Amino acid sequence: MTAARVLRGAIIGYGHVAAEGHAPVWADRKGATIVAAVDASPDRRERFRRAHPGGRAHAAVETLLAEETLDFVDVCTPPSSHAAVVMAALGAGLHVLCEKPLTTSVADALAIADAAGRNGRVVHAVHNWLAAALCRQVSALVDAGRVGTVRRVTWRTLRTKPSVAVGDNSEVNWRLDPAIAGGGILLDHGWHAAYCVARWAGSPLRRLSARLESRRFLDLAVEDTATVDLDFGEASGQIFLTWAAEERANTVSVEGDRGRIEIVGDEVVLHGPGGGERWSCPPALSEGSHHPDWFAAVADDFIAAARGEAASNLEEAVLCARVMDAAKASSAAGGAWTALDGD
Repeated sequence: MTAARVLRGAIIGYGHVAAEGHAPVWADRKGATIVAAVDASPDRRERFRRAHPGGRAHAAVETLLAEETLDFVDVCTPPSSHAAVVMAALGAGLHVLCEKPLTTSVADALAIADAAGRNGRVVHAVHNWLAAALCRQVSALVDAGRVGTVRRVTWRTLRTKPSVAVGDNSEVNWRLDPAIAGGGILLDHGWHAAYCVARWAGSPLRRLSARLESRRFLDLAVEDTATVDLDFGEASGQIFLTWAAEERANTVSVEGDRGRIEIVGDEVVLHGPGGGERWSCPPALSEGSHHPDWFAAVADDFIAAARGEAASNLEEAVLCARVMDAAKASSAAGGAWTALDGD
């Protein structure tokens, strides 16, 4: 049996997430190798060269696509650039792995899905929280029917201050610029919460009601708090996110008609008819930022999808984009219930 050809890839945007979270994982993959990178910063290009001897670093995406022979790109740039970079890569016939959020608007997400279909290429989003040990355990319990039919899923992300652009020496934190980040805590943390809650709810999301607020950081151009209520028909959900908390924590609850699952710290706790069970699944969701151990599963899924051996998660990413757009529209309408298509 002939061994599968090693896929040649390039990282676009060699900042903290790429260098600390993605690059170590690619170095350990047998099915893919990183041969080039793009970054506008000379210092980051040099950092790539040091970490990848023989790799070529480019200052622009256009140069990369014109001069390199590639199978895929791994997009790690700030959110506002994702749509253009992904579309350029698809136009060049490449598969694409992209950091979250895939896009900052549902219109761009739908355009990417259309282009991926027309070009026969894979677009896969870095939905790495589902690969965390805690979330894998929750998924396994839900899939095994340990709580019966899921009726409600709640997700709470508590932080004491806004996220920062880790490793960025500039004075401007792009995460707080709505033109770059696409929003505040909703896009920053809510994208992860959306695909996890939808995964465990188990039925299509019909509509939502959202309120975006500034509770503490009143001088920011983005919200520091978001509350999103979700209607899945047979199940309901709520996502609560804030940078204005007194502690840093994540808590999750999945309630069914036969029991309840909770994530508390680094443990998963099951409350069922037979009593309680718990699993230690470190680290806690509130620890760290780049999570190379979580990214490894994403990279493997992407390689399998690029080889035609598995499906991508593009549909899941489009759902997240719909949730983000609908939440903004709902909040602007005073929290009115809003369908995902905007009706």
